[in-house]
Amino acid sequence: MIQGHKISVVIPCYNEDEGIRRVLESLPGSVDERIVVDNNSTNGAGEVALSLGARVLFEGRQGYGHAYRAGLPEATGDIIATLDGDGSYPAERIPALVEMLLAENLDFISGCRFPLENPAAMPWSNRIGNFLLTLAMVLLYGRRIRDSQSGMWIFRRSLLSALVLSSGGMPLSEEIKLETIQKGFRFREVHIPYRDRIGEAKLRKWKDGWENLVFLVKKRWRR
Repeated sequence: MIQGHKISVVIPCYNEDEGIRRVLESLPGSVDERIVVDNNSTNGAGEVALSLGARVLFEGRQGYGHAYRAGLPEATGDIIATLDGDGSYPAERIPALVEMLLAENLDFISGCRFPLENPAAMPWSNRIGNFLLTLAMVLLYGRRIRDSQSGMWIFRRSLLSALVLSSGGMPLSEEIKLETIQKGFRFREVHIPYRDRIGEAKLRKWKDGWENLVFLVKKRWRR
C-alpha cells in the first residue's frame, strides 16, 4: 500500500515466459495485487506468473486491448498500474508515480518514453511510427501529448466506470488516454526510462500502425 491506497498492477502477457518473470520479480513490495492476463500463451508464461504469486486470468480473444479489457475490471486496488510483460517499462518507478498522482491530485499518469534515454531500446521504425501516430492524435483531437502509444499508466480505479474502451487491439493504448483527457480527468505525462525488451517482439509494425491510425480517425468522427 501507499499512503493507505491499495495498489494493483495489471500486465498483459503473450508468450513472455522470461519477461514476465523479470517483471514480477522487479515489482516493489508496495504493490498489493499482481494480475497477469495470459493472452493464449503457448510457452508456459501463465504458469510462470502463477508460480511467482500473480493472479492469472486467461483471455482467449487475441489482442492487447482484449487482454486489458479482461484484466482492468478485475483489479481491486484503489490505484492501478500497468506494465508490459517484456520488461521494457520500469516497474521500480511505480511507487514514485503513485506518490506523484496523490500529491498533485491527478487522476491518470501516462509514462512518456521520449526522449529515449537509450535509443537502442527502440528500433528507428518504431520511433517513426510512434511520432506519426502521436502527431495524428494531436492534429485530430487538438490535445498536446508526447507519447500516445505508451503502455505504462498509473490511474485511479474509479475512472474505469467512466471510460468507454472498445478496442480489442493495440489502439487501446491511445484510446484510454483519449477517453481520460476528453472526459476532463486530470491527466499528465511523466518521463520514464524505456529498456530493451526481453524476448521476441510481438508488434506487427505496419499492420498495427495502420490499425491505430484508422482507429483514431473513426473515433474522432464518432464524437
